[in-house]
Amino acid sequence: MAQKSLNQIRETFLKYFEKNDHKIVESSNLVPNNDPTLMFANSGMVQFKNVFTGLEKRDYQRATTSQKCVRAGGKHNDLENVGYTPRHHTFFEMLGNFSFGDYFKEKAIHYAWDLITKDFGIDKNKLYVTVFHEDDEAFNLWKKIAGLSDDRIIRISTSDNFWSMGEMGPCGPCSEIFYDHGDHLKGGLPGTKNEDGDRFIEIWNLVFMQYEQVTKDKRIDLPKPSVDTGMGLERIAALLQGTHDNYQTDHFKKLISSISDVTKVDQVDNNISSFRVIADHLRASSFLLAEGVLPSNEGRGYVLRRIMRRGMRHSHLLGSKEPIFYKIFDSLKKEMSGSYPELKRSESLIKETLKMEEEKFLVLLDRGIKILNEEISKIDKVLSGEVAFKLYDTFGFPLDLTEDILKNKSLKVDHNKFDDLMKKSKELAKKNWKGSGDSSEEAIWFSIKDKTGPTEFLGYKSNQSEGVILNLLKDNKELKKLSTNEKGIIITNQTPFYGESGGQLGDQGTIVSGNSVFEVEDTQKNLEIYLCIMDQ
Repeated sequence: MAQKSLNQIRETFLKYFEKNDHKIVESSNLVPNNDPTLMFANSGMVQFKNVFTGLEKRDYQRATTSQKCVRAGGKHNDLENVGYTPRHHTFFEMLGNFSFGDYFKEKAIHYAWDLITKDFGIDKNKLYVTVFHEDDEAFNLWKKIAGLSDDRIIRISTSDNFWSMGEMGPCGPCSEIFYDHGDHLKGGLPGTKNEDGDRFIEIWNLVFMQYEQVTKDKRIDLPKPSVDTGMGLERIAALLQGTHDNYQTDHFKKLISSISDVTKVDQVDNNISSFRVIADHLRASSFLLAEGVLPSNEGRGYVLRRIMRRGMRHSHLLGSKEPIFYKIFDSLKKEMSGSYPELKRSESLIKETLKMEEEKFLVLLDRGIKILNEEISKIDKVLSGEVAFKLYDTFGFPLDLTEDILKNKSLKVDHNKFDDLMKKSKELAKKNWKGSGDSSEEAIWFSIKDKTGPTEFLGYKSNQSEGVILNLLKDNKELKKLSTNEKGIIITNQTPFYGESGGQLGDQGTIVSGNSVFEVEDTQKNLEIYLCIMDQ
């Protein structure tokens, strides 16, 4: 059988489920419109969250997707591992099939086994599965459908095999499929002390949502149990292409070849991490830019800048003195724009931003590296917090970039001193701001920003979104609630409302929360906090 490319594997997966009456649904945006608690979409189920909870109805009960995901901030943050392992990514695609109250465990297990052993041709003798230790139904179904012996169905009693959306809400057991890459690699079976090795690798997780956690101590059956599955495209592509290293797949080989052509440097053992970082971070940066996320010092833009600068530091390690990311983008566009046309639509923005950001950072990097190298020569194990803060404050080095540079030298940073200096810097900014002629009453905004952080503006891509209400104010005082017909200010964590700026008036519109409707008369921006001024 001819080896399938990553693009062909994605298509095979989606077409298999389309053939089995699933609707192919496009990937949702990386910036979620329906979940204001997430910085980025980190799994395939994010766009269906409201369907699973019953808040939203679709005209289909079965779906399949290849979902764009980023894990580089917040709870799910793989950034520091990227480049040093064969499987970590900041950007990846999650293949999935979903049942919204239609089929359940038996068909989910049948589809999974049928696809991977027949359509993908994976040797069933190399496969193991795990089930939640109380889930006898799943255990017996694996025996019936796959013909697996008891010793290849492993009961796991931890949360690894019990999924929940949060402390409350839909939850249920899950069943993971593992592939044995062979005894030439280190690692033990799932559930053993050596489970984190490279030998037994999880390729697919089937989540059976059958309960609702209504209180900490009370769990009830869902009226319509559902299925949510996730299979990393890069990981399954590696397996099907005869490797356990995602960066050895056809897709990454082409990106790495492009990096080599542009830098005039060959990939060898001592620079492999740099090639991996650049290839991965180019993907994450390009897809975030395509959605209108721009590098900044706050929120999602700050995460993007961290990703970009970490990647650009590794291009510098390969000897590049000029920007290269915008040149390598052409290879990424060729590889992925067939499935993700936004790469073509946003090509100019992506390339111009990549080039401009790299030009600016290379100047700062040269100066900062000289300072860092001088300090490294003076220390034994720990870099002072003063130096780390100077690199951050003067040269735009995020702390994790400094830590990444120190990682290969087995050095660490004095976090306590860094945090202390960061706190003093913020306090000084407040002091200077209060003396600038603005009303001292408005000092409340510094307090609010310390508690809530900046508001993420989503209006470049959407004129509606969901958000979390972080604060209510009236007459510069924080309130617990606003009464009917009372005028006040609402602050959310993200918003499509444009705040008055540059001569453009602030947006007007409507905010709905439960049974309450707020008419937004104006939107202002203060310290990157967007203030919706309204009547209830």
